[in-house]
Parts: sequence; structure tokens; C-alpha cells
Amino acid sequence: MDPGLRTAASGMMAQQLRVEVISNNLANVNTAGFKRSRAHFEDLLYQTVQGARTVGQPDAESMPAIQIGRGTRLAAVQRIDGQGPVEPTGRPLDLAIEGDGFFQVRLPNGTTAYTRDGSFTISDQGVLVTAAGTRSPRGSASRRRPRI
Repeated sequence: MDPGLRTAASGMMAQQLRVEVISNNLANVNTAGFKRSRAHFEDLLYQTVQGARTVGQPDAESMPAIQIGRGTRLAAVQRIDGQGPVEPTGRPLDLAIEGDGFFQVRLPNGTTAYTRDGSFTISDQGVLVTAAGTRSPRGSASRRRPRI
């Protein structure tokens, strides 16, 4: 394959990944506690096609080497943990975290997980749960209304 086409193809694939990350951000813009992501790219190998040289006499200017890039690739997808806007909901069990921190929840398999989604409700069993149905660690042991 022509090296120029290979370089162009790597750039197109990188842009496709960038669009996918942006699409995911847009699809979740109204998801409580969602953290947006950003794609980071890095250059692939550079090929030196002409070395550095001096033009004219020894005291003349030197020309830098000529290099051709061979494409790009995805280096990382970074989650942006910045604070989003705090919006009042009017629901008494909705909580927000300002600054660092997470709510601790218990998954159905008993393991502990962490979320910044503060949309809590009381289940029909009297347990404090998130919008996704995961229990708060203390809410699963008590049938009383939790103190917030």
C-alpha cells in the first residue's frame, strides 16, 4: 500500500474514534452524574527523507532535516472529572457532591461501587436506592427511612 494512503487512513480512523467519543458525550448529556471523555492522539513514526545540511559556504545557514509523518493513533481516552452544574430538582432525596467524592453503593452481587449520581429514592422495600436500583450500603441493612 502507498505510504501516503496508509498515513491518510490512520488519520481517518483517528477522526472516527474522535467522533465516537464525542457521540457518546452527546448521547449522555442528560445522564445524571455522567462524566464526559476526550480522545488524545499521538504521532506515529517520522521518516527522515533528507538529513540536515549546510547550504553554500561553511558559515552559511544550515537547513533542518526533512521528515514525513507516518500517521496517528489513539493514545488514550481521558475521563474529564470536572464539576458539572448543580441544578435543583425539588425532590427531597436528590443530593449533589460539590468537589471531590463519590456516593458508595452496593451492587446486586454484593460488591461496592461508586457513583456521583445523587438521584436517590426509597424502594418499595423501604431501602435507599439510586435511580439505577443499586442500594446504598447502609440502606440495605435498615428498613427505616434513612437520615440525610
